[in-house]
Parts: sequence; structure tokens; C-alpha cells
Amino acid sequence: MFKLKSLDGSQRMSTQDLLQVINEAVAAGETEFHIEASGQHDIGGPLWHPEGKDLKFLVTNPGQRVGSMCLEGTQIIVEGSASADVGWLNAGGKIVVRGDAGDTAAHCAASGNIYIGGRAGTRSGSLMKHDPLYAPPEFWVLKNCGSFSFEFMSGGIAVVCGYDSEKFESVLGDRSCVGMVGGTLYFRGNALGISKKDVKIRPLEQEDIAYLDGKMDDFLTSIARPEIRAELSNWSDWYKVVPLKYEERSKTSQTKILPFRTEEWVPNGIFSDVLKDDFSVIGLVATGVYRQRVPVWENAYYASPCEFNCTASIPSQRRYNLLREGKVEEAYKLVLEYTPFPGSVCGAVCPNVCMEDCTRKNLDISVQIGELGTYSKDVTLDKAAVPKGKSVAVIGGGAAGLTVAWQLIRQGYDVTVFESDAKMGGKLEQVIPRSRLPQQTLAAELKRIKDMGVVFKNNTPVDREKFSEIRANYDAVVVATGGHNGRVIPWPGHERIIKGIDFLKGINKGKSPKVGKHVIVIGCGNSGMDAAVGAYEMGAEHVTCIDVQRPAADDKEIAHVEDLGATLMWPVVTKEVTAEGIITQDNQFIKGDTIIIAIGELPELEFLPEEIVIEKGHLKVAGDYRIAEGVYTAGDAVKPGRMVDAIGAAQQAAAAVDAYLTGTTYQLQTKTKIDKNRLSTAYFKKCHSCDVPKADDDHLRCISCGTCRDCHMCERSCPENAITRTLGSDGNFEYISNANKCIGCGICAGICPCGIWSMHANKQPIHA
Repeated sequence: MFKLKSLDGSQRMSTQDLLQVINEAVAAGETEFHIEASGQHDIGGPLWHPEGKDLKFLVTNPGQRVGSMCLEGTQIIVEGSASADVGWLNAGGKIVVRGDAGDTAAHCAASGNIYIGGRAGTRSGSLMKHDPLYAPPEFWVLKNCGSFSFEFMSGGIAVVCGYDSEKFESVLGDRSCVGMVGGTLYFRGNALGISKKDVKIRPLEQEDIAYLDGKMDDFLTSIARPEIRAELSNWSDWYKVVPLKYEERSKTSQTKILPFRTEEWVPNGIFSDVLKDDFSVIGLVATGVYRQRVPVWENAYYASPCEFNCTASIPSQRRYNLLREGKVEEAYKLVLEYTPFPGSVCGAVCPNVCMEDCTRKNLDISVQIGELGTYSKDVTLDKAAVPKGKSVAVIGGGAAGLTVAWQLIRQGYDVTVFESDAKMGGKLEQVIPRSRLPQQTLAAELKRIKDMGVVFKNNTPVDREKFSEIRANYDAVVVATGGHNGRVIPWPGHERIIKGIDFLKGINKGKSPKVGKHVIVIGCGNSGMDAAVGAYEMGAEHVTCIDVQRPAADDKEIAHVEDLGATLMWPVVTKEVTAEGIITQDNQFIKGDTIIIAIGELPELEFLPEEIVIEKGHLKVAGDYRIAEGVYTAGDAVKPGRMVDAIGAAQQAAAAVDAYLTGTTYQLQTKTKIDKNRLSTAYFKKCHSCDVPKADDDHLRCISCGTCRDCHMCERSCPENAITRTLGSDGNFEYISNANKCIGCGICAGICPCGIWSMHANKQPIHA
């Protein structure tokens, strides 16, 4: 038997973790469970055993929805009581509660058995139903139910035994069986307040007695009360409730609207003193101010999943629209407004989280946004037409610093970048393996930044004196020094460890750092995978990558390392480093001649004055990326992240610097992801399941979530011809709905593949 105790001292296992453990145990072949719960929800269903075997649960102290959506072949026994929604949507399981059940027990049950060995709460048995293809659900209660029991019941069998319930006026509570249209209810004892307009009460017939007598033993044995069998078997104490047939129900005459309006509502109604009714009749289909809903063309109001997930906020949908219009160069230039590294980062280094949530994945594969970035590596933008006459210094020539420089130089500022290394590029140049980032791509993009007018000052380390000089000579300063100080945990023997960032820098500088035959890399993030690749390039025969948790590296990076022959191990907690390898906390030994650690880096910030706050090794920023008067920051100096995160933060920092230098207010840019329910992909499923094209032709597949692709489908589908396409003097198009023709039907919103049209409530005043 699989036993699980969900409370360890004061630490309670979450519902999500508990259900995950149960699912994994079922998948591993377990069939019997003893769960000592502590209020977790949804225990017991829906579950499938891999070999089709029955599952049995013994549960104590469950939370809500025990046995929710329970399937055939699952049996749940609750020792004691259970809270609300026992057996909610039961689909075939046997659920036994040997104590009381909370509200809405057996709510929406569709099959299976639910046995309650005590009382059941309000609205128990409500919305029970029966699919004729399956056996009806059966719901037995030993004692009594709360009010509104069996409300809107439409099928199944319910039995309320009324045991130990003599003190209650009604074993069914108040207002029982309201709206009941199907099924059968048996009860024993007093029952007042039953909805007589919906049901009728009848004595038992022989077939009813046969049913109750045949099921009683199973019920009482299940709830461990077989000794009261005789007391419950006096069938003259029992009654049956069945719904009225349609012809038995009372019919009410319908109120005529016109006499009501003219004779009752206006003269004598509570609004008669303020309402001036002209008694005109509004047709069922109306236009103008009488429409219930108004369509609004909300082009680019919502961000597509790719744009929303991209921390650099690159609007790929706009790029694809330009490609559809044949404006190829303009499309390739668009990305440069957001990043100076479309080839180096988007096309090479970035894990392309923009593609992870792509709507296109549900049809074939994600749109190839990463590869599309490589097409922009050789284009450039025009220089600023009007100089601002102000200067900005950027300390650090990595992704963040150069993005700030790129954004500000294009706005007319004089920008100088100070870099301690001989080459610009930061980790792009110094750390990322050449196999991931082609040198010629990075060189071309660095040249583009320099050609735009940014002044590069290499081999220029900045200390406190130099920082003070820079701050005095420039109108604003941006600190973007990145993280270049590798973290090392002080285990015994840690002096033998090589910092991963130093190791990778040595490779990229051509120093060919030596490694042993067996290399251990501590850390399984992307940096750890880079270190593993570098170890193989330096001659290692085998690399073991370890981590205390599941590897955080991108799947493609992990796959590449494993293809080279590396082994990934987790969870592994290091205890000691020796000359022969690593000893783990559980005293296992991992062989390694060379130990490399890649668990993150801290920025080097010793050059900053004491007025600038540093917390846990990183800069503390205000909401506008400011760390002191006229001094701003972005990238790994604030917190570690991906290159695209640094680029996105640098965009915001550049906007904050511009606001500071122009005396305006900085506003953080926000975006809302489009709801996928707004998209209509049926057209694409039918007509766009072609072979996957090259990245620059991917606009033929793209759904254009949230951005109009000018497909005319709304215009052609409008039944009233209310939608027209207009073209502005700037060359931009727009779709407009004519209020005098539009009836607010919503076809435009329903058919739009891109989710552009929204239907809003019509709030126009009918009378002035």
C-alpha cells in the first residue's frame, strides 16, 4: 500500500504537490493508497491506472471535492467527515464518507455511487443527471440533507434514510426538489417544504422496495453500520419523489408587453416621474443607438503571445505585415528599433521564449521568429536628424550597455561607451561559445552601433576616480557592467574550482585553458551547458553536469551537450571538492580531474560611490532604473537574466534617461497578452497547413494574433455590408463599422482570425 502523510510538523504539502505525487504513483503502478490529508482538495480523481487495474483510496481529513470527476474503477473511503463537493461530477467511482459530508455532495454526479454515513449539507444532490449509455448515479445519505437538496435534479437515484433525524422537521431541508425534472428520490421520515409545483410524493411500489432492499446491505456495509439494517427496512416509513410530467405542471398566462407598458408600468411604476417613454417599438434587429453591442476595430491593442513573451517587446506581427506588403527592408529594419542585436541575440543566443506560446504550435510548429532575426544583421537605420546637444556615458559594453547606447544615439544624444576589455560585446564577445554565436555576426552588429556614432573606448577600466570624472563630464551616466564575477560556494576544497565565466573567457581569447579527461560542471543552466561544450572543445573525454534541481538550461542546449556525450545528474548537493572529484552530501563520489562552477555571476561595483545602494551584490533601482541623480542602470548589474532580458531593461533605462534629460515624466511600458479565445484559427487549419517555409516567408503561415493582417474577412462576412476598409494619407489602413448599418451581431469578431474586433456594450444615450 502506498502511504502518504501530507503534514510534516508544521509544513503542509500543497494540493498541487499532493496530487502530483498521487498521479506519479498511479503511473508507476500503485493501486492502493492510504492518504493522511490535511485539507487538500480533489483527492481521488480522475485517475487511470496504466494497466487498467482498480484503484482504492483510504483518506482522512480531506478538503473540498474529494472524488471530484472520479472514474469507474476507483473506490474512495473517507474515515470521518469531508467538506464540500464530495463526488462533484462523479463519473463512475464509488465514494464512501463514513461521517458527515459538506454542502453540494454529489453535485452534478453523472454515474457511480456516493455513500454518506452521516448528514449531507445544503444543495446536496443538486444537478444530478443520467446519461442513458451508462448506469445512473446513486447517492445514499444515512441521516438527512440541508436545504435546497436535489435542486434541478434531472436523473439518477437518491436515497435519504432519515436515521437519527427525528428532531428535524424535514430530512430534506427546506425548498427541496426545486426545478427537479428527472430521476427518483427516496426518503424516510418527515419532509416539509418540498416543491409541489415541480414534484409529487408517492408511496413505494414493489419495484421500489426491491431496489432499496437490494442496495441497502452494500450501503450499510460500506459506511460500517450493518447493525441498523432492520430499523431501516420498515418500508411503510418510506416515500418516493418523482418529477411532474409536463402536462401535470401548472401553466401561467404570459403578460402582454404593450398593455403593461401603457397601462401599468409608466403611469404607476417607480420610474414614472423620470421616464419619458415615446412608446416607439424597437425591432428585434436594430442599428445605431439601439444596438445592444458595438464592434470596435482594436488593431494592435493586445500583444500577441510572441510579443508578450519577448522581454524586448519586439512586435513580430508588425514585421510580418510589412513582409506581406512587400516592404522587406522596412520589415528587417523594424526590429532595430528594439534591439541592435537581432542576429547575435534573437538569431543565435536567445532561447526564443517568444516562440514557446505561439498560437501556430496548435496547427504545425511555432513561427520561426528566432531565425527571422538573422535577416536583420546587415541592415541599419538612419542617424538622428537633429542632435540633442547632450551627452551620455555608458559604463559597460555588453548587451545592456550597447542597447542603451543604440537607443540614445538614435535620439540625437552623444554617447560614449567605456569598456575595460579590449573588445566590445561583453559576454557576447567574451563568454558565448563561437559555435553558438558566429564571430562575423557579432562583428557586423558592433560595427553598426559604431557607425551610428557611438564612441567606443576600449581598455578603459573604471574605478572610483574615473567614475567621478565621467559623472562630472556627462549629462547622464548608465552603469551596465554586467555580471563577470563568478560565484563560488566555499565548500572544503573550493580553491580547486575554476569559475565558468573565467574558463569561457579564456577559450574565446584563444588561451586554450587546460582541462582533465573527466570534467565536472556544477550548474545546469545555459552557462553550465556553455562550459560543458567548452570543456569538450578543450579536449575533455567526458563531462558530468550536476545541479541541485532540474536543469534550467534550454532544451536545445541540453540536447547539444548530451549529443557530445555529457551526463546530466540531479538533484546533487556538493559536500566537498577533492583532487579526484566531488563528494556529495549523501557521500557519493563523482570522478573529475577538473571542476568548473557555473551557478551565476555577480557584477563588479566597487567603483561606485557609497551613496549608491547595493543589495545582495546587485544595484537597487527605483522604478525608473535610476540609482542616483543622473545615474541609471540595466542588465545583470541589477539582476541576472538572459540577453533578451538585458535588452528589454536597457530599452526602459534609455527611455528613463531621455525623460530625465528632456524634463519629462518616464512611464513604464506595459502590454496585455491577447486572449486566445479571441482568435479564430479554423481558416488557418484548413488553408495553411502547408510545408513549413523559410523564416522570411513565415508571414504566409502567421495568424497575426492581435494585429490585423488585412485579410478582408470581416468586410466580406458582414451580413449588412457595414464594414469598409479605408486608407489614410500616411498609407495606413483601417476598418470602420458604419453605425447606421451595423446591427451588432458580432460576426466580425467571431470570424476574425487575429482577434482584432471587440464587441462592447452600447452605452450611447438613446435620448438627449
